[in-house]
Amino acid sequence: MHIGIAGNIGSGKTTLTTMLAEHYGWTPKFEAVSYNPYLEDYYKDIPRWSYNLETYFLAQRFKDVLEIAGSKDTVIQDRTIFEGVYIFVANNKALGNLSERDYNTFMELFNLMMSMVKLPDLLIYLKSSVPHLVSQIQKRGRDYEQTISLEYLAGLNARYDEWIASYEGNVLVIDADNLDFKDRPEDFAYITDRIDAALFGLFPE
Repeated sequence: MHIGIAGNIGSGKTTLTTMLAEHYGWTPKFEAVSYNPYLEDYYKDIPRWSYNLETYFLAQRFKDVLEIAGSKDTVIQDRTIFEGVYIFVANNKALGNLSERDYNTFMELFNLMMSMVKLPDLLIYLKSSVPHLVSQIQKRGRDYEQTISLEYLAGLNARYDEWIASYEGNVLVIDADNLDFKDRPEDFAYITDRIDAALFGLFPE
């Protein structure tokens, strides 16, 4: 089984992935943010490095999907291949950070990959407002994230809402603004109850 965690920068995907993997005994699959050789350059000069960054992410996520498909474990994944394309690549294109030529080349590669990829069995979307995201980004203190603009986060949020509204798979939307699932056990229990309902029908939605 494949569980995906979706959400904007700072929404708590990695924390929730870790906690759910431990709670259910699932195998976590984390996004290789720390190892992307383009990330710091990207935040310094987004138009110059967008194509490089997105292509690197696409290659890594495709590797992850193939590994998940071949695994007998239940895998919970921090961000999916679909999210990377429909949110981040689309937003960079709209902001003028990807040229038409680069975007078309990228999408041709992505569409070829789609013949080998299926949707997760469950997608958990951590829906967060921009003020909440900013607060979380400031708390974790990654230097390269401190220059992310409010416009950029708002653009990503709008695309998340559009994507989730048209998503054809099994999706669970969690409003993360008023939850502290890391430090409040009752908030984490609320999430696991909803996951149990979505996957096993153990509780009413």
